[in-house]
Amino acid sequence: MATDNALMKQIKGYRLATAEILYHLPDHPQLLQSYVWQDYDLLPSYPVLTKFLTFWRKELEGPIHSVRVAGRQIISTAELRSVSAFGLH
Repeated sequence: MATDNALMKQIKGYRLATAEILYHLPDHPQLLQSYVWQDYDLLPSYPVLTKFLTFWRKELEGPIHSVRVAGRQIISTAELRSVSAFGLH
């Protein structure tokens, strides 16, 4: 299940990363287009984003102009706690 995978990534230290990618339009290189990418990634190295940008440079036609990145911790350690099971009577 995708939700379980996202939770497990967060527990392992992944954070929600958002990147705004500005790229030149292939047919009109003087114009810039914006693309917003979002995934769970490890800060500060951003290996998932780096893999995506490598794919972009190899496979897509629009050359990248710039990338602006923000990361956000969604679940902190203080928010995780064990809950004991309740017995039913």
